Amino acid sequence: MSRILIAEDDRGIADFIQRGLESAGYTCEVTDSGPAAFALARTGDYDLMILDLGLPHMDGAEVLTQLRALGVSVPIIVLTARTKIEERVRSLESGADDYMPKPFQFAELLARVRLRFAAANPSSSPAGIDSTRMTRHDMVLDLRTQRVKIDERWKDLSRREMGLLETFMRHPGQILSRAQLLSMVWGMNFDPGSNVVDVYIRTLRKKIGAERIETVRGSGYRLR
Repeated sequence: MSRILIAEDDRGIADFIQRGLESAGYTCEVTDSGPAAFALARTGDYDLMILDLGLPHMDGAEVLTQLRALGVSVPIIVLTARTKIEERVRSLESGADDYMPKPFQFAELLARVRLRFAAANPSSSPAGIDSTRMTRHDMVLDLRTQRVKIDERWKDLSRREMGLLETFMRHPGQILSRAQLLSMVWGMNFDPGSNVVDVYIRTLRKKIGAERIETVRGSGYRLR
């Protein structure tokens, strides 16, 4: 099972990322300081690192620079509120493999994590799941092409529809509340009173069959 080091000093963001990645089949460890992130990344115990630049005691940019100077090759995705193009260029030139600005959507972060693992080892997959396809009974979800196959027919999905279906397929039979779906698919910045989940559930049902997603009154939805 792939191990991911999350270096983030905002506990809410760190917990959000950790829950999402662990639900996707990865093992995570969180640290909230630069020196600890630098020391842990050097151990070779991690397959990927998500690095915030604004870490205390040792800036994330310095962590990145020193790790690469020492020859540490762990893939690093920079996740930061620093959005100026100069910061992006500096991080990439210092050895970052990818760069994501905050605020972010978890579905995009997860896609970037998968791409890093696919690039490093095409045969790797979390929890024994194919990194590009998921299967649930007669449904096959292709994460690369953003399509689902049902009854031997492929149907195109929007990014949100794919995020919803992937979340349901990773939690078969589990009741997922609207708040959980908003958090997992739309990210941290969402309106709890929004009906966007219900809207996309309707469009997804039209493509995969209304009977596949059950409404549990007062609780949420689940994949049959």
